[in-house]
Amino acid sequence: MKKSHVVLIRVGSWIKVLSLVIWVDGSGLIAGNDCVTSSMVKDSSSASSSSSLSSPDEESDLQNLLEESDSQIDQFRVSDAAAEQRPTFAVESLRSRLRRSFKLNLTKKQSIVIFLPIVIILIYLSTDFSNYFSVKVPDSVFRSNTLTGRAHESDLQALYLLRKQESDLFSIWNHTLSNLSTIEDVKSAVFRQISLNRQIQNALLSPHKTGNVEIGGSADGYFAGGSCRKIDQKLNGRKTIQWKPRPDKFLFAICLSGQMSNHLICLEKHMFFAALLKRVLVIPSHRFDYHYSRIIDIDRINTCLGRNVVVSFEEFWKKDKNRKKHHHVHINRFICYFSKPEPCYVDKEHITKLKALGITIGGKLDTPWEEDIARPSNKTAEEVESNFRSDDDVIAIGDVFYANVEREWVMQPGGPVAHKCRTLIEPNRLILLTAQRFIQTFLGKNYIALHFRRHGFLKFCNAKNPSCFYPIPQAANCITRLIEKVEAPVIFLSTDAAESETGLLQSLLILNGKTVPLVKRPARDSAEKWDALLYRHGLEGDPQVEAMLDKTICAMSSVFIGASGSTFTEDILRLRKDWGTASECDEYLCANEQPNFVADHE
Repeated sequence: MKKSHVVLIRVGSWIKVLSLVIWVDGSGLIAGNDCVTSSMVKDSSSASSSSSLSSPDEESDLQNLLEESDSQIDQFRVSDAAAEQRPTFAVESLRSRLRRSFKLNLTKKQSIVIFLPIVIILIYLSTDFSNYFSVKVPDSVFRSNTLTGRAHESDLQALYLLRKQESDLFSIWNHTLSNLSTIEDVKSAVFRQISLNRQIQNALLSPHKTGNVEIGGSADGYFAGGSCRKIDQKLNGRKTIQWKPRPDKFLFAICLSGQMSNHLICLEKHMFFAALLKRVLVIPSHRFDYHYSRIIDIDRINTCLGRNVVVSFEEFWKKDKNRKKHHHVHINRFICYFSKPEPCYVDKEHITKLKALGITIGGKLDTPWEEDIARPSNKTAEEVESNFRSDDDVIAIGDVFYANVEREWVMQPGGPVAHKCRTLIEPNRLILLTAQRFIQTFLGKNYIALHFRRHGFLKFCNAKNPSCFYPIPQAANCITRLIEKVEAPVIFLSTDAAESETGLLQSLLILNGKTVPLVKRPARDSAEKWDALLYRHGLEGDPQVEAMLDKTICAMSSVFIGASGSTFTEDILRLRKDWGTASECDEYLCANEQPNFVADHE
């Protein structure tokens, strides 16, 4: 007989004992357990008889156990019959007899602790738990996975077709008709289709993306700048004049109309006049005009031409031979470019400021021709040379901001004067570096710059026909169209508008469900280091420096949106043209549109 059979028989006996010990009320439990035990013994006996490999010793042990078990069972039956006639409180006598019969001295708790694990093990071995914990997967799951796989296959097929469409659209783009108006219309329509195609590709491919994977395609090179390519300025073919001044002949620049942007444009035209007249240009003093040395790099102009062509007023004061004799600077002739509405824009206040600088003026303010600021006529370089030529050592010409002399020559990239730099008038080095640091901190390479002129612009624009002052919702629509074209993530905002206006504009700039942020220069914060150069050199808080900083940031943008009629915008466009950053998409706000509402005049 196998040892496992013996163990089973012994376990059966111990189960019987455990059942008797934990019995409390009635004999039904004992009787039931008795039947179970007897059955287990019989099963074990039959199993033992079927084994032909049992040893004699094992059979002898088994026989002894069986006899002992039978005698115990007989005793239990007798006890059960007697227990039926006893009250339930006679349990203690039964336990005493059990202890004497089995020579055990176990408490109820001890019996449970010993035999309960055995019962649990037997139940575990005899029960098939797999039926209780098995999970059946419905066929619908597999059908769903199949459908999902087919949907993904269809998505990829659609993506292939869309990319083929994209290739065909670019083929159309490159073979447009020669008619210019038709070309622009076709290009605009084709670009919208390409942009829509791109969005569909992103939507279809998004479930298949893993990590930061970007779409690749035939348009990658084109979309790097959207449809807004940089304009080739063709600097090699520009018309220029050599500026070779006589060292003892000077020209005072008089710029009085408007604000700083007007004065910078006026100063650039004075350079052209000085080159035509072969004179050294004297930059006005900050006590009479703006503090130019804080905004532009004057010494750099001389470096670009390889000779001294400009001097500051302070340097001129030190060199002037008349000052050494008479302790003042004398302007021999003061020539006005415009005669109307008043000569040179110079009034008594400006004359007083000039005298306070130690400047005297010989003779009266005169003008070589009749010229009205409201209707400036086209003048040639030869006319300027003949009418402003003088043998006097020091002459002054003012104000030439509205002068219309060789417009195409003056307005070409790099200006009319021959030099080896990109432009002669540009922000000084500190402002340029600060602008670069701001871009690196807040904007990145691809951004749109917006000059949103509002303060005092309503009355100015409404005096024109058509007006250039647009309601904010209409302006937002114009800007959003350009954002879609450029695909820029952020807009730099240079504005004098109130917070209520910029807040409304920001809330309306939404593309594809996402708000395109407007970024303005923040107030100075010691925790931020992008403007540290201005702070260390004492330039922070200067409104003209901050204005030039805004111009520089706008001039370096991917695309620029300007304000029509603003010289601030015009100076930015000049810088973009000279620096080679001008884009085909540069435009005035809502170009070719009229405001959808215009207020009445006063």
